[in-house]
Amino acid sequence: MNFKTFASASLFAVLGFGTLAAHAASAPMDDAAVMQYRYGDHLDVQKVLSVQDDQSNACGLVNTRMDYLDSKGQQQSVQYRTYATGGCHEN
Repeated sequence: MNFKTFASASLFAVLGFGTLAAHAASAPMDDAAVMQYRYGDHLDVQKVLSVQDDQSNACGLVNTRMDYLDSKGQQQSVQYRTYATGGCHEN
C-alpha cells in the first residue's frame, strides 16, 4: 500500500465519521408522542413546563423540545429547531 492510497483511505474514513456525527446531531429526540413543529402551526399553549435542547454545548442548529399544558390541561410536546450558542464562545 503506497502513501497516496493510505491518505485517500484515511480521508474517506474521517469524512465518514464526520457524516455520522452530523447525522446523530440532527436526529430527533426519542419520543413518538412529540409533535414536529412546522412554521405556521397553531399551538394551544396554556403553560410551559420545560424546554430542553439535544446538546447544551453545541454551536449551531439543534433539536429543542418544549413540554407544555394546553387549554384543556393535557400535557403536549413539540419539537423544533433552534440556534444554540452554548458551545460557540469560550469563557
